[in-house]
Amino acid sequence: MHWTRILGIALLVGGAILLWMGFAATETISEEVRQTVTGQYSDATTGYLVGGGVAAAVGLVLVLFGARR
Repeated sequence: MHWTRILGIALLVGGAILLWMGFAATETISEEVRQTVTGQYSDATTGYLVGGGVAAAVGLVLVLFGARR
């Protein structure tokens, strides 16, 4: 297995974990109150969701197209 695919798998798994943490954080009472009052999630929750999405997308691209020659 080529190193780019291994890196892609690691990013895909890490991104999925970050997304899970972000979605779990959106369900807390403090986040729901903040969302109701300001209409936004906290910076940490947004960071988990955006970072997880980007990492998962890059990981998927590396897994699918990383070792082509």
